[in-house]
Amino acid sequence: MFLRPTLRREAQSTSALEGTFAPLEQVLASDATEISGRSKELQEVLNYVEAATLAYDAIGEGRPLNVGLLETVHSILVRGTDADTDQAGKIRESQVAIGSPTGAIEDARFVPMPAGVALNVAVQDLTRWVNDSGAARDPIVAAAMAHYQFETLHPFTDGNGRIGRLMVVLQFMTDRLVTEPLISVSPWFEARRTTYQEHLAEVSATGDWDLWITFFAEGVAASADDVAQRVTRMLAVQAQYVQILQEAGARGVIRDIVDALIGDQVINVSMMSDRFGRTPQAVSPALQRLVELGILSGPYGNYGRQYIADDVFLAVTAPPGRIPSRDAPLRRDTPSNPSAL
Repeated sequence: MFLRPTLRREAQSTSALEGTFAPLEQVLASDATEISGRSKELQEVLNYVEAATLAYDAIGEGRPLNVGLLETVHSILVRGTDADTDQAGKIRESQVAIGSPTGAIEDARFVPMPAGVALNVAVQDLTRWVNDSGAARDPIVAAAMAHYQFETLHPFTDGNGRIGRLMVVLQFMTDRLVTEPLISVSPWFEARRTTYQEHLAEVSATGDWDLWITFFAEGVAASADDVAQRVTRMLAVQAQYVQILQEAGARGVIRDIVDALIGDQVINVSMMSDRFGRTPQAVSPALQRLVELGILSGPYGNYGRQYIADDVFLAVTAPPGRIPSRDAPLRRDTPSNPSAL
């Protein structure tokens, strides 16, 4: 349940870093939104969710982080976008230039190595090194180095930044630094986009790793603390929700719905009906009762279909440093602003 909001927050931020922006509120509400109502930007963010989920499952099952997995991730990531070409899901077969206002190589900020055998071998070497979890190395330093190397190789025609940041978490899993991918590194880097890019470039220019690795480690530590605060708050909110239900004598499907709110903060009748195998006629009054109890607000949207668990929603969307504390009271009289949904 915690992975769903954490991954969606990561998907929104890592995509924004590459110029694809969909509001986090829309990303969290995507399962309660008609597919026809999704923007192309939102769909691209959701492509990342699907690609990352596949990769997390693969590593969790003990599969190696190899070129084949990265190529599958890339094919899902670019599906239905302008980058969905004959090179989708393959190591690039053409030259690319980074930061070129004209598209010309001579105007580029950085030019990765040419396509061909050397690039393919370099990517294979990198993935073999990443998978060497038994090596005597610090996992944070190793992830920083691997991230730099991946971005320098730039092995795909598009999506390298997103895949490179996904690799950070996959490498943490491979090195058993985390057992579950409950860390979102991109929001911290997004807030420091220019410094992030400059430190990566500085390694290429000078060969000095210190500033980059220090910056990277600081970001991982801050990101871990941030996620821990959000999870702690969500657990506290869940406990308060359960207490409200107990005091109200509510049971049955209404309890099932409350248990689902950590994973899905924006819901509708059809979602909960499908989730729990109950009829809409059984789910609808349960949602209305949760509104009366102050657990949900709504309904919102053009057709009045969406309900929001405001306190869990805020725990996910609050800016770093402004996450409500574990013991903060519920916002039962101040529902979230649904305008962005």
